[in-house]
Amino acid sequence: MSQKSQQSAQKPSQQTSHQTGTSAAPAPVDRPPPRVRPESWLAALALGLIGIISLANVVVRYATDASFAFTEEFSVFLLVLLTLAGASVAIRRQAHIRIALLEDVLPLSLWRLVVIVQTLAVLVVLGLVVWFGGTFALEEYQWDSLSPGLGLPNWWYVIWLPILALAMAWRQLQQCVERLVQGPGQGPGQNASPEHKESDHES
Repeated sequence: MSQKSQQSAQKPSQQTSHQTGTSAAPAPVDRPPPRVRPESWLAALALGLIGIISLANVVVRYATDASFAFTEEFSVFLLVLLTLAGASVAIRRQAHIRIALLEDVLPLSLWRLVVIVQTLAVLVVLGLVVWFGGTFALEEYQWDSLSPGLGLPNWWYVIWLPILALAMAWRQLQQCVERLVQGPGQGPGQNASPEHKESDHES
C-alpha cells in the first residue's frame, strides 16, 4: 500500500476523533498469571522425579525381569507433594473451580463480603490441616516411626503437609487482597461482567 493511500485511510478516523472529542479506548489486556515460584519449582521437580522413577522402573522390569518396587513409596510421596504444591499455585492464580452464579449478580459491596467469607472459610480448613498435620508429624518424630518400604523416618514425608497448607493459606490471603483491590472479574484472563461494571459505576 502506498503512502498516499495510508494517509487517506487515516484521515477519516482522525476526523471522527476530532469531531467527537474522544480518543479510541485501548483494548483490554489480560493480566499475566502471578509467578508462584517456590511452589511451581517444587511441583515441577516432583513431576520430573515421578517421570524418571516410572521410566526407570519400566526399563529395568523389561530388561532384567526385576522391578524397583521400593520406589513406589517415593512415587506416592511425590504425587502428594505435586498435588499440594499445584493446589497452592492454583489458589494464587485463581485457577480452582469456582461457581460464580451468585457473584455475577451481587452488587459490589455484597461481592466483597462474599470474597471475605470465602477466604475465611478456606483459612479455617487450612488451619485445621496445619494443626492436625503438624501434630501428626510431631508424633511421628517423637515415636521414631519408619516408613514400611524403605525404612526412612516417616516424618520426612508428613512434615510437608502442614508446610504446604501454610503456603496455601498465604496464597489465599494474597488472592483475596488482589480480588478486593482489582474488583470483580479482574483476575488473570478474566473480564468483568456487565452487572459488576454497572454496580462499580453506580458506587
